[in-house]
Amino acid sequence: MAKRLTKAKAKELYARLAKVRPDPKTELDYVNPYTLLVAVVMSAQATDKGVNRATAELFKTVNTPEKMVAFGEEKLGKQIQTIGLWRNKAKNVIALSEALIANHNSEVPHDREALEALPGVGRKTANVVLMEIFGEGTIAVDTHVFRVANRTGLADGKTPADVETQLMRITPPAYLHGAHHWLILHGRYTCLARKPECPRCVIADICLYQPKTRAIASTKKPAPSGAKSKKR
Repeated sequence: MAKRLTKAKAKELYARLAKVRPDPKTELDYVNPYTLLVAVVMSAQATDKGVNRATAELFKTVNTPEKMVAFGEEKLGKQIQTIGLWRNKAKNVIALSEALIANHNSEVPHDREALEALPGVGRKTANVVLMEIFGEGTIAVDTHVFRVANRTGLADGKTPADVETQLMRITPPAYLHGAHHWLILHGRYTCLARKPECPRCVIADICLYQPKTRAIASTKKPAPSGAKSKKR
């Protein structure tokens, strides 16, 4: 079993991330709970910036399930064709909009089971909505959160579900609401997939990522050419 952080170390890790970003928020642009749900569905295998570019004009006028259904799948597809899997996403957004109208009085439900029953909505999307809109202490595990959690030692899961379970156990209640944002933003801007920027990382001394120590060491200036080593 891989090494894991203690609860005390985990608390310190979150405290430092919280100090850097005291008010963490999603980087997806939205105007109401419905548009957040749509944006999160569109963000699968796409960047937040890409989704924001595709929805900037759309959400100015198409911001309710009724308006989306009237807008139609074809027009929606053309509007979001710059993001990945746009055909399937357009289909799902129209279908989930119809489901909201038919089953939830056009409102985004505050219920995990109801959310996950909507077309295109999985556990990750449901967690984001429950956290961002309803203030629940949930942790959505995307590729960034999965990577950061396993690298740091907050978790050692092989699946997103495993990592979510472990994060929910080790994350202090005081940091639970912001945990998803802190981890995803840390992964997006510091703990990069190919080359984590460990030398400027605020949790480098806590993190259990082993190659990290070599990355930090490499920032030290080499000894002058011909310098003699000190005898012990």
